[in-house]
Amino acid sequence: MEKLSIFEVTRLISARALQISLGAPPLVKYSKDSSPTDIAKIEFDQKVLPINVIRAFPNGKSEIVEVN
Repeated sequence: MEKLSIFEVTRLISARALQISLGAPPLVKYSKDSSPTDIAKIEFDQKVLPINVIRAFPNGKSEIVEVN
């Protein structure tokens, strides 16, 4: 697996937290006092995020990096 930048990790966690706050079912067990951001971080750490990163390069090529 290729290493994700800190910006990509932040974007993944924030996008997943938004999905959870809008009603998407969490993919991990969590406590009742967990925020959507906390749940998204747990999902990222356990590598169960259902999201991929698409990197677009200036030469027109793109690369898909799987998170899980």
